[in-house]
Amino acid sequence: MTIPILICDDSGVARKQMAKSLPAGWDVEVSFAANGQEAIDLIHQGLGDVLFLDLNMPVMDGYQTLEVISKEELPTIVIVVSGDIQPDARKRVIGLGAFDFIKKPINGDELTAILQKTGLYNESDAPAKKSAPAVDRTVSHQGAISMFDAFQEVANVAMGQAADLLARLLDVFVLLPIPRVNLLEISELQMALQATEDNDTYSGVCQGFIGSGIAGEAFLLFHDSSFKDMAKLMRYDGKLNELVELELLMDVSSVLIGACIKGIAEQLDIAFSQGHPVVLGQHVNVGDLLSNNNWRWTKTLAIEICYSIENYNINCDLLLLFTEDSLPVFRDKVAYLI
Repeated sequence: MTIPILICDDSGVARKQMAKSLPAGWDVEVSFAANGQEAIDLIHQGLGDVLFLDLNMPVMDGYQTLEVISKEELPTIVIVVSGDIQPDARKRVIGLGAFDFIKKPINGDELTAILQKTGLYNESDAPAKKSAPAVDRTVSHQGAISMFDAFQEVANVAMGQAADLLARLLDVFVLLPIPRVNLLEISELQMALQATEDNDTYSGVCQGFIGSGIAGEAFLLFHDSSFKDMAKLMRYDGKLNELVELELLMDVSSVLIGACIKGIAEQLDIAFSQGHPVVLGQHVNVGDLLSNNNWRWTKTLAIEICYSIENYNINCDLLLLFTEDSLPVFRDKVAYLI
């Protein structure tokens, strides 16, 4: 009997990867949803005996979707598929009723083992025929998958790896956003930063990276109001001063920049060499942090990730800027994802 499978992810690349990862010969009909609300609607239509659910999505995220499924007692087996690999993320989704959790990028053997545990798939009994074709029932993400979607999914996985490292280091839960990806003129980037300026001050670190024809710079912009809680988490009991704040800033930037760049490199199967971190400034406006940077290019692929920590006043922005000369190579590297 054909089993209705539902894949819910705001990334078209992730939906396609998930569909391709399903066991060959498994008799299923696959439908897609781009957010939790669409998934709930399709489950109501009987199109989701098994739901592969992402966590970070617009409209209704994975946690909210699990809450609705539990409240309405919907007949679906939920397997969370996420780049958020923090230990607490897995605990939370299992507590909300998820059957299991699998991290991105998907490991085929791990997926097969989980499916066998559901009782809906037996590898030895799989018929020697192709699965039913996937049916794209998404409302908000129809059409061809864009290269920006691929860039965003690469950033999403790398973001989760960096958050996991920070969460384990500080014993906290890191709240993850949907990465924002844009192709910008440098002048547009500067204008955007100036437009977001407020009366708050920031401290910042910059670190360059290069490898296999891809180069760029990573900027960590740390909100100054975050230093007090960060010092508490790092178990620093002394009086805060600029030297201590600089040490805290360098520690956080080392974790987030290093892990995020490593996560991107692993997905693209390349190796990045990283330069020495450079302090851009302390306790200044956002625009002032980057105003003195000697930009070596006129256009950039910008990936912005805004990290925050649950129950603490800690916020920082990670900005990854790739040179325009890197874009053709970057496109070739992510083309296999599409």
